[in-house]
Amino acid sequence: MASIQAAPGTVLITGTTSGVGLYATKALVDRGWRVITANRDPLRAEAAASELGLPIGRPRQLMHLLMDLSDLDSVRDGVKSLLDSLDEPLDALVCNAAVYLPRLKKPKRSIQGYEISMATNHFGHFLLIQLLLDNLSRSKRPVWLGRSWGVEPPRMVMLGTVTANYKELGGKIPIPAPADLGNLSGLEQGFKDPISMANGKKFKPGKAYKDSKLCNMITTQELNRRYKDSPIVFSSLYPGCVANTRLFRNTPKLFQLLFPWFQKLITGGFVTQKLAGERVAQVVADPQFGISGVHWSWGNRQKKGRQQFAQELSERVTDAKTSNKVWDLTMDIVGL
Repeated sequence: MASIQAAPGTVLITGTTSGVGLYATKALVDRGWRVITANRDPLRAEAAASELGLPIGRPRQLMHLLMDLSDLDSVRDGVKSLLDSLDEPLDALVCNAAVYLPRLKKPKRSIQGYEISMATNHFGHFLLIQLLLDNLSRSKRPVWLGRSWGVEPPRMVMLGTVTANYKELGGKIPIPAPADLGNLSGLEQGFKDPISMANGKKFKPGKAYKDSKLCNMITTQELNRRYKDSPIVFSSLYPGCVANTRLFRNTPKLFQLLFPWFQKLITGGFVTQKLAGERVAQVVADPQFGISGVHWSWGNRQKKGRQQFAQELSERVTDAKTSNKVWDLTMDIVGL
């Protein structure tokens, strides 16, 4: 019997000026997908894509959209521009962009006044997802089932991390503190100055990043719970430790030098940007990843030819009561 083969579709990816997002863009374009990138600097995104040999001036293959995820108004404007330009619905959405500012002494604020890690990584993506759910649900990407054609479900893919999942070693590291939203008092109080942490406590920049990624993974699980009857597949993934990306550009220079070697020689967790991008493309495009609610992983220690598996998630990600509360508070914060 012939294997299941899905046709290419159209995907929106956030954060593609470097790293995993850029290489996921290349992997999907190489598969025949139309990729729309969302960045606060579309010209830089185009230049980065061009350096990898991707097409310029061919919007039916690769298009670059202005969207600053830290600015909720920019997210709304970007979605309006996107929807006005689409002839057919999106087939996939990849929430990849992230900021990591571990050396901040005091909180940096978004235009709306929110701590920048949570504003960009969680609030911006949360609003983006909500504004695109209806469009995404109307996808009709064809799939050959061996004897007849069917429809491959649309996908919402979130980039997760081990640092937000204490079922994995990386999630148990106590410095600066594990990801933990506490009683959510910071979100309950509106998350504006002087509040800068979800738990309402003292600002810790590294923990702020971890907490925002925990919110990302909670959102994916809550989407799966709330939209059981939707055709959309909601999943997240950890592609491995891509230790040499620009995500770490705000860490100390010595850390930037040693961290990739530590991941290569000591932990075995290192993956290249190219391999990480290909893994994102697999979760977006391949039929075997069409299972909602899964957090895909290839393990903390990389081995050649290793296959994906469903990673167990901690209660901080899966607890329904907490997830429901994070959802409702975030809806209020982003104005929905």
